[in-house]
Amino acid sequence: MDDLAWTDAFGKLDTKTGQWHPLLDHLIDVAACFCRLCACRGFRRALEQAAGRALTEGDVARLAVFAFLHDLGKSNAGFQAKRWGRLQDLPPGWPGHAGHGREALALFLEEGGLDLLTARLPLDQMSAWGEAGYSLLLAALSHHGTPLRDPSRDARVFWRAVPGAYDPARTLEEIGRRVAALYPEAFAADAPPLPESPVFGHLVAGLMQLADWLGSSPSFFPFSESGENRAVTALGHAEAAVRAVGLDTEAWRAPSGESPAFAAVFEVPGAYPMQTAMADLSLGPLVVLEAETGSGKTEAALWRFLHLYRAGQVDSLYFALPTRVAASQLYRRVRAMVARLWPDSPPLTVRALPGYAGADGAEATLLPEFRVLWSDHPHDAERHRRWAAESPKRFLAAPLAVGTIDQALLGVLPLGHAHLRLATLARSLLVVDEVHASDAYMTELLVRLLDAHLGYGGQALLLSATLGARARQRVLGHPPLDFAAACAVPYPAINEEATTGGGRDKPVTWRCLELLDRPEAIAALALEAAAQGTKVLVIRNTVPAAVATFLAVEARLPEAAWLFRVAGVATLHHGRFSRQDRPRMDAEVEVQLGKHRPPGPRILIGTQTLEQSLDLDADLLITDLCPMDVLLQRIGRLHRHGSRPLEERPEAFRTAQAWVLSPDGGDLAPFLVRPRHGLGRFPDGGGVYPDVRILEATRHRIVEQPEVRIPRDNRVLVEAATHPERLQALATALGPDWMAHGHQIDGETAAQQTTARLQILDIRQPFGTHPFPNDHRIATRLGTADRLARFPEGILGPFGAPLGELPIRFHLLPPGLDPEAAPEILEAVDGVLRFRLGTATYRYSRLGLERSPSA
Repeated sequence: MDDLAWTDAFGKLDTKTGQWHPLLDHLIDVAACFCRLCACRGFRRALEQAAGRALTEGDVARLAVFAFLHDLGKSNAGFQAKRWGRLQDLPPGWPGHAGHGREALALFLEEGGLDLLTARLPLDQMSAWGEAGYSLLLAALSHHGTPLRDPSRDARVFWRAVPGAYDPARTLEEIGRRVAALYPEAFAADAPPLPESPVFGHLVAGLMQLADWLGSSPSFFPFSESGENRAVTALGHAEAAVRAVGLDTEAWRAPSGESPAFAAVFEVPGAYPMQTAMADLSLGPLVVLEAETGSGKTEAALWRFLHLYRAGQVDSLYFALPTRVAASQLYRRVRAMVARLWPDSPPLTVRALPGYAGADGAEATLLPEFRVLWSDHPHDAERHRRWAAESPKRFLAAPLAVGTIDQALLGVLPLGHAHLRLATLARSLLVVDEVHASDAYMTELLVRLLDAHLGYGGQALLLSATLGARARQRVLGHPPLDFAAACAVPYPAINEEATTGGGRDKPVTWRCLELLDRPEAIAALALEAAAQGTKVLVIRNTVPAAVATFLAVEARLPEAAWLFRVAGVATLHHGRFSRQDRPRMDAEVEVQLGKHRPPGPRILIGTQTLEQSLDLDADLLITDLCPMDVLLQRIGRLHRHGSRPLEERPEAFRTAQAWVLSPDGGDLAPFLVRPRHGLGRFPDGGGVYPDVRILEATRHRIVEQPEVRIPRDNRVLVEAATHPERLQALATALGPDWMAHGHQIDGETAAQQTTARLQILDIRQPFGTHPFPNDHRIATRLGTADRLARFPEGILGPFGAPLGELPIRFHLLPPGLDPEAAPEILEAVDGVLRFRLGTATYRYSRLGLERSPSA
């Protein structure tokens, strides 16, 4: 529409073209979206689960009334004054510019405001809808992502009429008239009250945010045309939006008579018993699958999703992993599965990584004014269906998404759009991989997330290769097990019941070598093994130790030709490489040491980045001492593919061998007070592997039992090194210093759990009673924030690719760094970049990112 009259109220305004969308039509758009969302199978199930009863059409109509009223605050004169972009252009009598959230709240809380509303809106009739009415209305008014708490102080000014120009009261009166006419079922006198459960209100808040986001998109809801009956056309727009985004997934469900074959879906000979069991819908809404690395847990999880989806028990999938690298790896596998199942018009698959988002294999480039350019469709041809991929807050709205666990955990923290995340996740199978990788803080968040997710009728599957009893019982909500009972739990297992995975018992010989501080000796061992044609994997706990070992190997020419290489450049693998280099490095790892590795020696040196997600098949593992569960993860990269003929491995390494680097004399007591090599607790708390008791228990087990069978012995090995009973007994036997250390660790764990409980969004309280902090310092992981340095085009990294974006860990940043600071390039020659950030100088090369020593 053009020609916006002073007496008209706009809901949306294009200041560049002068086109506008009437406020009443925008209210109709959002209410139509909300009603259409309520018709989606997953959302309807979640609403009814939270309500504790089936919803009637009258219930939905009443909720639609609240959705219609979500932007009633835009009728104030201060908001309508925004048709003049600059305050100095306002005609006489207009009060200045205003928002619409806190201004709307003021009508309900400030003197005189309620009188203005009661005379024009059907509030008296709405008061008969039950005690939850105000909370649900507040949820609608809070559609921008955080609960409104403080009304605008000068709201009275904005609700007054502008003489001879605009009167907010007239707009409110028209809103009241239209809402009663559009939703007559909502005002039926004999309808039961709306559900009063607080969890219902929080879910409605998330759907209100989703409906407003969709209804505000000009891509889905173009501005009204003259003479248009928006109450009719909005229904079609809402239908198209919900289907395009993939919130209604009915079109992709296979007919009940068709059942995809496991072998065809995953291109494998067949399913293992563990994988077949995932099709059993009677397992319950929460399933814990424990099986060894490389046994097929990923395929088992995807198989469960397909069966739950075909049965109508979930509408979507969110596969949550501990790291961005792991998520990127799995994203490709999920896309391959989707392509085989839906060769034509497949559902959207999103790589849910902020700053690194992707969809259907295409990459996104952010443009001004919140626009996104997709690499495969430069003219936005795919923008409608990829809507969920264009903002991290919308990732969980995708039919299938793969990302980090953080995106899901943000749904239970009082941060912007938490309710949106929780609501869109409610219709999903939530798969959490590597559950054991979570610390006490993240585990507590996960427990609360599962409680909310299952309470909304969602499904969850937790995967782990090395989950200790303490963590397992916590996430399952079961009482703790003593050491003997914990060791008796079968492995592999589904919900603590025995199963069979794709692995086989492999004998492993391990021993401790007192070489932790001797990179030259470690290099000599690696080269000696490589001389026999061995694929050697060296994992150090810290980047400096990995770099030192790499340089020690390289110094012993000519054998350095055996080192891992990317684009012909010898390098190592850790987390301090750019976002553009890491995918290329990961791919090369799998080429050179993966399932189809070429013959000949290779030495790959790195850190914890090599523990998970990458398909490695090494002949020999040389690793720093680490907790038993982590060590078993690393051993999972050793002799990974049992189908490989033994004769393809060097004769000396046809039995898997792990050489564990420990300190001189095997003495870990010094690490109680001074951490080194990632072993021990920092004085102010935390550390890579802070609990020295677990490290000592792991070392002791290796010395005591030099040969093990994996995974047969996994359960006992993990419990022997991590169970509280064993750690207490160990500390008691070793003396007061160890007992004091144990008290520090246990206290720190309890403090992390308490911090999590204090910060979690409590959906058991009515919507709006839990404050959202203004400083946004709450996070899904404890610790100081990292930084992402961005570089201009033309700067090449060590492997010839554009540098792009380089993550910098918090401990490498200078103190007092300006949040807006950008890197200053000092030199870029032959793949080596020197740059300054704040007061710190850095070097980025084939060794990764290094901070130069301060002057």
